Amino acid sequence: MSNLDVRPKPVQCGGRDDVPGGPVHELLPPRRVPLGESTVVRRLLPSLGRRMVGAWCFVDHYGPDDIADEPGMQVPPHPHIGLQTVSWLHDGEVLHRDSLGSLQTVRPKELGLMTAGRAIAHSEESPRDHPSILHGAQLWVALPDENRHTDPAFEHHGDLPVVDGPGFNATVILGDLDGASSPGTTFTPIVGADLALDDGADVRLPVEPDFEYAVLTMSGVTEVDGMRVEPGSMLYLGCGRRELPLRADGDSGLVLLGGEPFEEKLVMWWNFVARTGEEIARAREDWTTGDRFGEVRGYDGPPIPAPAMPATPLKARGRTR
Repeated sequence: MSNLDVRPKPVQCGGRDDVPGGPVHELLPPRRVPLGESTVVRRLLPSLGRRMVGAWCFVDHYGPDDIADEPGMQVPPHPHIGLQTVSWLHDGEVLHRDSLGSLQTVRPKELGLMTAGRAIAHSEESPRDHPSILHGAQLWVALPDENRHTDPAFEHHGDLPVVDGPGFNATVILGDLDGASSPGTTFTPIVGADLALDDGADVRLPVEPDFEYAVLTMSGVTEVDGMRVEPGSMLYLGCGRRELPLRADGDSGLVLLGGEPFEEKLVMWWNFVARTGEEIARAREDWTTGDRFGEVRGYDGPPIPAPAMPATPLKARGRTR
């Protein structure tokens, strides 16, 4: 997934100074952002006040959209460094292509995981013959310094572990939850899980006290730790919990994101996660000149041109503004 802002602002994030030591409730309002030709997403992370949740540094929620007579998602080839992308669907299909030669259709409750490492380019599109409804989330995970120059890779996992309980089930997207482990490659202590709650379910989900957490409501209305969260909203929860109370008012779907607070300070700009403005400028130049990122073959259209660099220097700072 790309950040298609033509004037992207630099985002400084990371560091532990502003991570609350105990439980909190911070409702993160979405910002509507156009994506490609016909898709509008709700951008929840980074937000004005909260930049990261563990190593999770970017969250877009889109749909459910009726695309029966529309092209659906059409995101041309674009570059990434220093991160992993996670494609997660509740409805629809997304065709992934990348400069490694990967070609994979990702369907609901399947994990499409791309590790950018030192450099990769990819595109995402709804297949020509696609389902009528598109609904999902796109997430980025920041890579720690020792792994951010690793070789690029793409993984597709169609069979993910599920944790069951009375009135709910949880598909483990990344990391570990209640003894179940995702096969997806991770580089920091992290968890991502898709929760489906039945009407009236009252659940106390075990969580790690050293992790910080947030919950994205995909569908339905859920009380998260006693706070009502509407669809398309995300509630940041801080640290210090051993269990997370959830109660569903009607069938609902959630994505739980968590991890150890990310200690390193980062700078994010456009589709790049780095440590300095100089690294960002070099990656932009390489994309513009056709170096380093390779070619995405098969997409019907030109790649996305890099926006102009901001006039002010890019500096790595803390997690919140």
